[in-house]
Amino acid sequence: MSGFSLWKQAGYSFVEKKRKHGDTDMKILVLADAESKYLWDYFDKKKLEGIDLIISCGDLAPQYLSFLATFTHAPVLYVYGNHDTCYADTPPDGCICIDDRIYVYKGIRILGLGGCMEYQYNGAPHQYTEKAMEKRIRKLGRQIRKHRGFDIMITHAPAYRINDSEDLCHTGFKCFRTMIEDYHPQYLVHGHVHSNYGRDFVRESRYLDTTIINAFEKYIIEIDETALQAAK
Repeated sequence: MSGFSLWKQAGYSFVEKKRKHGDTDMKILVLADAESKYLWDYFDKKKLEGIDLIISCGDLAPQYLSFLATFTHAPVLYVYGNHDTCYADTPPDGCICIDDRIYVYKGIRILGLGGCMEYQYNGAPHQYTEKAMEKRIRKLGRQIRKHRGFDIMITHAPAYRINDSEDLCHTGFKCFRTMIEDYHPQYLVHGHVHSNYGRDFVRESRYLDTTIINAFEKYIIEIDETALQAAK
């Protein structure tokens, strides 16, 4: 895997990402693929204190996201995972879908592209060929130009050969790598690749100037808003 480095984040807990925290930091809780018993079965409102934004990278029960939205003032954003077919009839209440759009929160530009590589070939929702995903990205061109890029890219599937797997379903998109190369977002946050898939689980890695995060279950990102704005 030349051209980028990967390292394994050994073990993880709810507050596993520790960075310098100041008044200008934004705490984002990212979620994907597995409902956290810590947050759902053993919920305490204090567990969401200090969280500014919640983002789902897909494949989570809509009731779970609605539950979290009930107990926080933070916006709850989401993109679709390949198993989120029930959202058409039962969307998560009080949450905001950011699929195929750029959502701006406190000056931070967040681009959403849900779904995974097509593997069923029967028109199943939220599954895309490489060409179909490229078409979605082209349709975002006007929004990207309007906002002069984006800071965080939220996807369900990973980028090609960055935290992905070799089976078709879990193969990442090459066009996601191109997005990183062209726009240099601060973060790409994805799901889809679970920690129990029998391979080394990579929580965080880096490709060029972009930090790649697998949001499986739950993870907290702390962003220095001042530094981010200065870098634009």
